[in-house]
Amino acid sequence: MSANLNKHLATLSKRGPHRVLVGDLNYAGIQGRIYAPAEGKGVPAVAFGHDWRKRVKDYHGTLRHLASWGIVVAAPDTETGFIPNHRNLVSDMESALQIAAGVKLGQGNVTVSPAKLGMVGHGMGGGAAVLGAVDNDKVRAVAGLYPAKVAPSAEEAAKSVTVPGLFIGSERDDIFSAGNPSRIVRNWGGDVAFRELAKGTQSGFSEDTWHKLLIGTGAFQTGPRETARALLTGFLLHVLDGEKKYADFAAADASGRGVKSPDAQDIRKKALLAYDG
Repeated sequence: MSANLNKHLATLSKRGPHRVLVGDLNYAGIQGRIYAPAEGKGVPAVAFGHDWRKRVKDYHGTLRHLASWGIVVAAPDTETGFIPNHRNLVSDMESALQIAAGVKLGQGNVTVSPAKLGMVGHGMGGGAAVLGAVDNDKVRAVAGLYPAKVAPSAEEAAKSVTVPGLFIGSERDDIFSAGNPSRIVRNWGGDVAFRELAKGTQSGFSEDTWHKLLIGTGAFQTGPRETARALLTGFLLHVLDGEKKYADFAAADASGRGVKSPDAQDIRKKALLAYDG
């Protein structure tokens, strides 16, 4: 019997119990923002990578959401141009994570455990999160939301990553999709969970409403975005913070309302069908 996500999915899709503090990474030499719970000792932290042409402000709700559940998030606001340097984004994510882990946050009421660090990202940032975990023994978990192609290849890099991974994809065709998470999942070197959302897409996850109105994508996916946030939150709380009640969020065969987990045969088929040389 597959693990059932419904017990906690609705709760984790809503704001958590912590008051949230938001600050700048600029003081440490990196353009970006940091989100943290108002208090907590030895809490987990992740670096968050944005998608192509997106800014940190386009994920404000998601980053606040993670912090409200007790997870510090350091998000570089770099490589936002038309031709980003993926290696530089990875480097900035690594530096941001080091900053989060190395200083007391807020008024000294928040400290991060160096044993509870992860890499997370959306689209381009999802690919960068995989690259940032290669040969990085500080990273204990990786999550990619609709990960996109990056250079070097995240699909190849996945073979070298052995920490737990979570990847979220879509059951729907998305003309704006820039990657195929099934390839990363198939190559993953450790335990990995792959979720597909019935109504979510890569273009719908970010929160840049006015931009979407301007280009007319119609990608206003509040429900799928909340579901993706819940999946990510539960995974990080279990893998990084050891909360056993959320173990199903890291299980390979879990399912829930609007969420399914393709099996190995489906993943292989999707990866091969998407192969383009």
